[in-house]
Amino acid sequence: MKLPVIILALLFVTTSAVADGVRPPGLMPLDGRMAPAFKLADMDGKTTDLVQLRGQWVLVHFWASWCGPCRREMPTLQRMREQIPVTDMAMVLVNTAETDEEVFSFLGVVAPDLESLMDADGQVTAKWRPRGLPSSFLVDPKGRLRYIALGGRQWDSPAYLRFLRHLTLEQP
Repeated sequence: MKLPVIILALLFVTTSAVADGVRPPGLMPLDGRMAPAFKLADMDGKTTDLVQLRGQWVLVHFWASWCGPCRREMPTLQRMREQIPVTDMAMVLVNTAETDEEVFSFLGVVAPDLESLMDADGQVTAKWRPRGLPSSFLVDPKGRLRYIALGGRQWDSPAYLRFLRHLTLEQP
């Protein structure tokens, strides 16, 4: 009778170890609580409602142009976007409390193919409590917070691309 328990325990440990082995360093698991809902517009006035993105993984990225790590990270997000199709994972950039002109000037030079939502008053950022910029949250298809990355990342590195592809194949 003890043998099946040992086998189940080994299976659980092995499965957890494989999942942890896929997760790149610096990407921390979260508790799975519901992601705070928001509706924000981009510089053209097009509104994105986070709730409408359910059914797929979503990378929610908080940033500002004055933030040094954000400036270095943004091109890696653009290259990651080229590798991971929007049909597999949505990417929502949220600029925190800057003007349209600041965001337009920055993105035009650093990541011209990306668009950002504008959190002009910082209210959405305050709800999400990112603990500094940049911060990226991975929201599962059911709308639950699953991972956070604090600080800049190389989103286009093989480790992150492999992890993101792995997520898009999982059934929540």
